[in-house]
Amino acid sequence: MKEYNFYIVPTPIGNLGDITNRAVEVLKSVDIIACEDSRVTQKLLNHFGIKTKCLSYHKFNEKERVGKILEILKNPPAGKTTMALVSDAGTPLFCDPGKILIEELRKHNIKITALPGANAVATFLSQIPRENEDFYFAGFLPKTQTAIENLLEKYKFTDVVFYDSPNRLLNTMKAVRPHAKVAIGRELTKVFEEIIIDTPQNIINHFENNILKGEIVGLVFREESASLDEAIIKEKIAALKAKNFKAREISVILSEIYNISKNYVYKLTAPSP
Repeated sequence: MKEYNFYIVPTPIGNLGDITNRAVEVLKSVDIIACEDSRVTQKLLNHFGIKTKCLSYHKFNEKERVGKILEILKNPPAGKTTMALVSDAGTPLFCDPGKILIEELRKHNIKITALPGANAVATFLSQIPRENEDFYFAGFLPKTQTAIENLLEKYKFTDVVFYDSPNRLLNTMKAVRPHAKVAIGRELTKVFEEIIIDTPQNIINHFENNILKGEIVGLVFREESASLDEAIIKEKIAALKAKNFKAREISVILSEIYNISKNYVYKLTAPSP
């Protein structure tokens, strides 16, 4: 059976030097590159001397483009059988188009190869000290303050990571609980990269008289789980222990039910001597 190759290729989130050698090699070797904005992608291709033809693939034409891409891959003109997907910056499918296409490619048994590379969330979190490894990625936050408040309340006991735009950030901060600790990263990997960890109001004060530019990644730190009724949690732990559940199993079960930290439950379940 003939094999058709499709590559998912991350591109730099700011600094062009962050692209991998493998990514450049793949973009040079494929027959077509599906991209969000050909003008943005062309700047990257020109920088690295890549002559590959581009095909627009963005959120407004995603559904109609899927059929064309499948046709190109399965009935290639002039022997064209390989293709790559890129977004304007970072790793495709992280708040970027691609989900519908990848679903269809898998249905048609098209081989998909994903390359590792630049990602704003990973770049941001690698600079932020956190107590726990788990977090909830919200993507771009809802448009209304009420919806943002509801989301943050739902995940109060989990670190919430989100994307935001410069024109929305200050209003977003007004929707965050006042006593929360927040981290904001902007212009990641660029000359004017900035990371701030402070209260929502102090972040508003910092940015309100400045012209905000560039994509933003944020983190609202979790509330201390101790604010819950510890007696109730211990009661549930005892009930699960009586049914022979192990400490790690209990921590997973109760963290899911009560939306609290697994580490917090585990410490109550298997306290240090």
